[in-house]
Amino acid sequence: MASWWHNRTVRRCGDEVSLPGRVLYLVDDPEAVHAQLSGRDLAPDHGLPLRHDISTDEITPARICYHFDDTLGEFPYLGLACQGKRPVGRGAVKAGGFVASVSGRRRGKGSSREAAPFAEMSAGIRLAVAESFERIYEANCTNLGMFTTTDFAVLDRLRAGIGVSLDALTDGKDPITAEIVRLGGLFHYNVARLQGHVAPPEVTTPPRPMTLAEKIIASHARQRRRGGVAAVAPGDATFVTADLRFSHEYVTPMASAMWDNTVGPSVPLTEAASVLFFRDHLTLLRRAMTPDEIAGGSLALADALAAHQREFAARMGVRLHDETPDGGSEGICHTIVLERYALPGQVLLGTDSHTCQAGALGALAIGCGTTEMFNAWFTRDVRVCVPGTLLVEVVGRPSDEIAAKDIMLLLLAHPLVRSGGALGLVLEYAGDAVRAMGVEERATLTNMASEAGGFTGLVAPDDKVVEYLVSRREMHATEAERLVADLAPDPGCQYAATIRLNVSDLEPMIATPGDPGNGRPARELEGTRIRIAYGGSCTAGKRTDMDMMAAVLRWGLGHGLRAADGVRFLVQCGSQDVQRYCEEVGHIDLFRRAGAEIVPPSCGACINAGPGVSRSADDVTMASINRNFPGRSGPGQVYLASPATVAASALAGVITTWPALRRRIEGD
Repeated sequence: MASWWHNRTVRRCGDEVSLPGRVLYLVDDPEAVHAQLSGRDLAPDHGLPLRHDISTDEITPARICYHFDDTLGEFPYLGLACQGKRPVGRGAVKAGGFVASVSGRRRGKGSSREAAPFAEMSAGIRLAVAESFERIYEANCTNLGMFTTTDFAVLDRLRAGIGVSLDALTDGKDPITAEIVRLGGLFHYNVARLQGHVAPPEVTTPPRPMTLAEKIIASHARQRRRGGVAAVAPGDATFVTADLRFSHEYVTPMASAMWDNTVGPSVPLTEAASVLFFRDHLTLLRRAMTPDEIAGGSLALADALAAHQREFAARMGVRLHDETPDGGSEGICHTIVLERYALPGQVLLGTDSHTCQAGALGALAIGCGTTEMFNAWFTRDVRVCVPGTLLVEVVGRPSDEIAAKDIMLLLLAHPLVRSGGALGLVLEYAGDAVRAMGVEERATLTNMASEAGGFTGLVAPDDKVVEYLVSRREMHATEAERLVADLAPDPGCQYAATIRLNVSDLEPMIATPGDPGNGRPARELEGTRIRIAYGGSCTAGKRTDMDMMAAVLRWGLGHGLRAADGVRFLVQCGSQDVQRYCEEVGHIDLFRRAGAEIVPPSCGACINAGPGVSRSADDVTMASINRNFPGRSGPGQVYLASPATVAASALAGVITTWPALRRRIEGD
């Protein structure tokens, strides 16, 4: 591991932090960014708009994350898009002598990859200043020992060469996070905690009506006494026991290197039976790479990640869901966790921002970064500052053509969410439209709570969850009913805010390229020509999603339609279990007859690591994935929609919906 990580200087409250170096403003003007990298500082009153919504894909594009050491310092902001240009080259930030970088709202959107702040720190960045931060990115910074603040006045002290007090850098943070900042990172804090030198504050909130998330946190809180606490309230800081911890090959190697270098290679993980590893992100990478890319060594680096994880799993006795002979995987980590492991009322910790998918079963599923997972292997708990809850009431009866994905795209386009009003909040989905959904459609909503910047997504478990556990897990109904009992928000509980969506008249939605929050009615984009149609991924690779696509394609074949000329149509199940289901009910044969290429279950084009990635900026993709950040799936333009809309667009060769296509073919 990088020497700066495990040789950090311990800092105490009241100390001043000296941060000598330049300030890099991540502005929307590519020439201004390039000028700073060339040695010309921007004036404090430069007046240029800061870049908002910078994703971790832009800080460290996917293929950079095959590195997990100081080499990452060559790459921060390599994918940063400014007015369609990418002004940052390899090594430029490190060579520029920058100590701080400044951006706008919602810095660190998207992936939980800790490679992003790791790369920034390895390049010399010690302070991130932004109008607001995404939860996991900011937690990763803190855990590594990188400072974050929304106080732009700190920049005046940096420019004047004056030290910044740790009090200023911990202002507004909960007591545990503040102490982590003072001690230089999460591992240093946990060592001090286990040695009795520091202790998290006791939760003393008296009994009160609680939201579902608060009830789960209270039941899992680790105090000096066992058995949770009577109640929690937003702002309470504590540690909660994780029932399950899981990571994948993008993250396990960095975390295992931390383990070997600090805890020791022969020390077993704490309660390894509740740890899972997945080989799911990069199994199809070879099919997405050009010969030149393979010759350049990227594939070898990625394969080394899998080998490293496999060795560590064997050494630690951890269950590994590995790749399969067809080149795919057993399934995407959070898809398999939903299908096989998660239970109502549990706390789950996973190194993927879409860990929250399991919230469809009423589990509190928390996405995290590398350092958080490495520490959880040791302590089996995770720090939580109890979040507020945003109640999302979805009411009305949508038409048969409306899927949960359409509802989610509507929510992400809501002004409160677009402006960052959901940052760090639990999204609790309720209302008659949600109650009518099955677990898998609810899982689309909870999966994409990540795109809203939420802490996680939750649906109170009910008879639909009981039915799911009985039919999919072969659980006895009595046991399933026991698990969901009392897992509902208390009457009179307090929500941070409420959004009410009436979906009775909702039309199919599409998010335009650049951000999942760019949702618009699909009819406004009707006729846009596409080159790639990609149905599947973790968000849309469930049985219900496959059923949606099958219904459209069955209708299409009945009317003499199949994938349009010039369109590459790909279908990818989220797990082997889903693919077996599709084979049994005839979907796979149907998909092939409709002109689709069947891609083995795994992550893939969604993270630029499988068939269906774009090759040029002119490529237009219609996809049922969850993200369309710049460069995430290649250089082309990615539109997001429901599985049904993807299938209809594949048949038409242009953006369209199934209702619109039916009208065109069958007439009014």
